[in-house]
Amino acid sequence: MTSRYQSFDDPAAAAPPGARPGAERLAALRRVLAQHGLSGFIVPRADEHQGEYVPAGEERLAWLTGFSGSAGTAVVLENEAAVVVDGRYVIQVREQIDTTLFAPVALAQTTPEQWIASHLPEGGALGYDPWLHTDGQVRRMEKAVAEARGTLVAVAENPLDAVWSNRPPQPRAPVRLHPLSVAGETAASKLARLRERLAQAKIDGLIVSDPHNIAWLFNIRGSDVPHTPIALGYALVPATERPTLFLAPDRFDEITASAVSQVADLAPAGTAPEGRPLGAREALAHAIAGLVARAGKAVCIQIDSATGAFALQHTVANAEARFHIADDPLTALKAVKNRREIEGARAAQRRDGTAVTRFLAWVAREAPSGKLTEIDVVEALEGFRRDTGLLVDISFPTIAGANENAALPHYRVTRAGNRPVTPGILLVDSGGQYVDGTTDITRTVAIGTPSPELRDRFTRVLKGHIAVATAVFPKGTSGTQIDPFARRPLWEAGLDFDHGTGHGVGSFLSVHEGPQRISRLGGVALEAGMILSNEPGYYREGHYGIRIENLLVVEDRQVPGADRPVLGFETITLAPIDRSLVAVSLLSDGERAWLNAYHDRVRNTLAAHVDDETRAWLASATAPL
Repeated sequence: MTSRYQSFDDPAAAAPPGARPGAERLAALRRVLAQHGLSGFIVPRADEHQGEYVPAGEERLAWLTGFSGSAGTAVVLENEAAVVVDGRYVIQVREQIDTTLFAPVALAQTTPEQWIASHLPEGGALGYDPWLHTDGQVRRMEKAVAEARGTLVAVAENPLDAVWSNRPPQPRAPVRLHPLSVAGETAASKLARLRERLAQAKIDGLIVSDPHNIAWLFNIRGSDVPHTPIALGYALVPATERPTLFLAPDRFDEITASAVSQVADLAPAGTAPEGRPLGAREALAHAIAGLVARAGKAVCIQIDSATGAFALQHTVANAEARFHIADDPLTALKAVKNRREIEGARAAQRRDGTAVTRFLAWVAREAPSGKLTEIDVVEALEGFRRDTGLLVDISFPTIAGANENAALPHYRVTRAGNRPVTPGILLVDSGGQYVDGTTDITRTVAIGTPSPELRDRFTRVLKGHIAVATAVFPKGTSGTQIDPFARRPLWEAGLDFDHGTGHGVGSFLSVHEGPQRISRLGGVALEAGMILSNEPGYYREGHYGIRIENLLVVEDRQVPGADRPVLGFETITLAPIDRSLVAVSLLSDGERAWLNAYHDRVRNTLAAHVDDETRAWLASATAPL
């Protein structure tokens, strides 16, 4: 069995320092910087849409440094350089970069801005690409450079691109229609709701820079980046005119083009002075200028604070319009799923739960042999999902960590580091992309007989998971207020975990969707129809990791005697939780009843969809405690 959607190669991690990417590329970049009078340059792990996944041709940080994580920033100066990463990647970055060239820096100790302020030579000119940074990021960099008495310089062309030979081309994958049967709302209806928001805010036009929002608004999907079905581009939505979608028309088949053309114009439109077709950025500028000309008055264009490139401010200003930086209203609209999207999510979870249950039964059969490896686990799970016949992609690279690797919350197995599945713990965090829904599930299973410590820690994580799943709360409650529910059983033993308890999940879109989340930073109020993960964990570095993750739908609740509207959660993920890891004495009667009821539901829903051998295992795995 092989993986169709995930690679296990990581040449940088396996290579000795002298053979890793860095020396020649770094020297070439420094030569270009010197030619332009720059003392340094900032290389973020970002494209112009600030996406979690980016095309191969936008992986500048990985190309320059060898670091392949999903977040990080390099700062290159004349005589030194650093790569700043968050806590997920402090080990990985040291394995992948040449530390004789780049200093690995932990974000928890030093931010990129702090490193710049303390290392930029006095009076130095620090360059940045304004298409790769948001307004907030640029303001923080300006402050840092000012502390060093230097100058922040926006470059017209990214100097790294000038030295990147054989840079992969920009993606031009086909754009396809997302069926109304699963979208649940027409693009025309969504546009009407958006225009109401723009009118209330007195905004004349919105630049949609987040491709996820474009996909949702126009009911289209693409495949320009791994694991998330989006097409990279922009849209301009005037408050009173037809919107324009800046994706090349030749990427649309006849059916999709016809559907989109009912509500929007397709661009690029127009030509440059030399006669060539306008690129997306130029076409956007041309469209904004046309909107201003037709308005005959001062025009205010909104730019998204989270994904809008700083360069868009100049695009708007050059068209003699005003810009307003704020949250794209589409992000909040997209987060609240309609009836069809929720039905689709439930169907996707049933289908995915069947695949995961077959996988768990397979692990139970095969792991005792001692022959399984982490890669075997990843490939087998993908195979069970492919057997559904409806898998479009995995929703993120599968995390399959055995024992000490399970202690790394965002572990990715490579051929160089592939570990055998030996007695102890196996943690598997995975998900699938189906046309009717996006899934994300984590199961931690015992390999062999678990120790008392493992059972204690697992049960505390389970208690926190149940506390979130059964929470009832008034409307207006945010994820910040729910987050401690998951932590209290761990806190009582002097334990905790360092990631958030839950993130938003899209509808055949990003597995990590905002603005909703359950975390210390989750200040957005939860609303009925939002989908979130519930994934508390515990990690003992160098030994083991535990996480239990299901997806939840926020729903209205009727509480007798309540004097205000109340919300709760429906758990929609369906797969057994390892009973052998549960210390029953630590559970309350209510917690034990919840787990038994959940397992009854899992068994009753999935038993008819699995083979006889798996059905027998499922009956045992979901037996009452």
